[in-house]
Amino acid sequence: MKKSILFLVFIVTVNSQSQERPKLVVGIVVDQMKMEYLYRFSDDFSPNGFKRMMNNGYTFHNMHYNYMPTYTAPGHASIYTGATPSTHGIVGNEWFNRAIAKDMYCTDDVSVKTIGDGTDKEGAMSPKNLLSTTITDELRMATNFKGKVIGMSIKDRGAILPAGHFANWAFWYSKTGAFISSTFYGSALPEWVTQFNQEKKYLNYFNKGWSLLKPIGTYNESLPDDNPYEGKIDKTTGPVFPYDLNKIYADKGADALRTTPFGNDILAELAMKAIEKEELGKDEITDFLAVSFSSTDYVGHEFGPRSIELQDTYLRLDQTLATFLAYLDKTVGKDNYLLFLTADHAGAENPNYLKDNKYNVKNIPSKDIVNGLKKFSMDTFGVNLLKDYSNFNLFFDREIIKEKGLGLTKVKQSFKDFLMTQEQVKRVYTEEEILATTGDDYFLSYIARGYDPKQSGDIVVLDKAGYLEYKETGTTHGSPNSYDTHVPLLFYGCNVKHGESFNKKAITQIAPTLSQMLKIPFTNGTDATVLEEVLVEK
Repeated sequence: MKKSILFLVFIVTVNSQSQERPKLVVGIVVDQMKMEYLYRFSDDFSPNGFKRMMNNGYTFHNMHYNYMPTYTAPGHASIYTGATPSTHGIVGNEWFNRAIAKDMYCTDDVSVKTIGDGTDKEGAMSPKNLLSTTITDELRMATNFKGKVIGMSIKDRGAILPAGHFANWAFWYSKTGAFISSTFYGSALPEWVTQFNQEKKYLNYFNKGWSLLKPIGTYNESLPDDNPYEGKIDKTTGPVFPYDLNKIYADKGADALRTTPFGNDILAELAMKAIEKEELGKDEITDFLAVSFSSTDYVGHEFGPRSIELQDTYLRLDQTLATFLAYLDKTVGKDNYLLFLTADHAGAENPNYLKDNKYNVKNIPSKDIVNGLKKFSMDTFGVNLLKDYSNFNLFFDREIIKEKGLGLTKVKQSFKDFLMTQEQVKRVYTEEEILATTGDDYFLSYIARGYDPKQSGDIVVLDKAGYLEYKETGTTHGSPNSYDTHVPLLFYGCNVKHGESFNKKAITQIAPTLSQMLKIPFTNGTDATVLEEVLVEK
């Protein structure tokens, strides 16, 4: 009798644990989103998008990236692996790889081919360069590969890296206007994706153009329309509303949708179609949908963080999220999905904007830096020893150094001394200094966590805060400064209590926290430090 009772207790316990898992996890990454946008644009958001998540979920106000460089590919990889580039191996979007002595792209894979209506190069992609497992990988294994995992984004890297090594599918946007994939995932696109592409939904957005969502007076948190810090998506006119997107489409093709808010909208349409057709969240086995909204990054790069174009993009994204949440409520059920929202990096202020307001900073074009390094090498050593400069990394031509008998240590010190004379440079670290770090140097610890000795440079340069190696308009990112590291993190839905934290947190805590929430193994590269606040029961 006692054995029977104990067995029943065991069965009830197991069932209750399985029921605690959400039917669907939705991971949302908003590319280049600064935490301050949730504050600055708050008065203009609806109650049903960002505010719904903040008012009913858990908000981490002080979430940061804990490494350099703060780029898209390392960001997505770090969110989903719970590790930094020194461990997961994605040290940039594209980079010069020391081991193979040539440039490589984060998701390049020549062994696979495009499926769908895209060019050969667009689809030759997979997660093979990602060295750690993702939370999506661990979910697949924990469910004996029964739980589905799908990743999608306008950017290939925003779809592929979150979806991990074992995903059912990853889809990304082609310059043709279609969503494509690669033979890494299957031999042909699912029928529903083919049908989605045949409808050519991107044309609807080009046809309606881009006008302001709200009256112009609403945008008083931004600089005036047509200011000197904005770039142009239409080279024949100024950066002012309304935008004739049909004209831009005729000039640039369907790829132009990326640098409008409507790249986010078409992706949300695809996400909802995936939930329907793949029946995500329809049974007791947890599925995972990873969605990365890229258009915020394209708009940010082109127009900058103080532009009306960027604010309008976020106001529209707020509405898109509201629609998406309502769809999840209807199809999966309010208490059946777990959602988190974060960003892959933030972004800097435009240096000319800062300079015009009496902050002594400026843009330094990368080509000027490279030319200066080559000139120094010729003047000092009589030969160009610079093999590559990218992502703040210097690579030396070791064969020439050996041939000339110069000594690598001497060369490194000479270049380091030269770089320290440059206006924009704050620190310069050699490979030896990076690998020997004890963590006492704040900036060096950031660089070390983003450094892979098999791939990264002989020297890494840290620029002063506010300086950008970029063009005169718009903005970029990549530094360990707070304007690039500070991003939102919102948890919402199944078993998430309402609350907020102002303590500093690291982006690498998201994946192990999800492991605990889903009761599955940790990813294999994480240090397993979790966000305890959101794990406390409601």
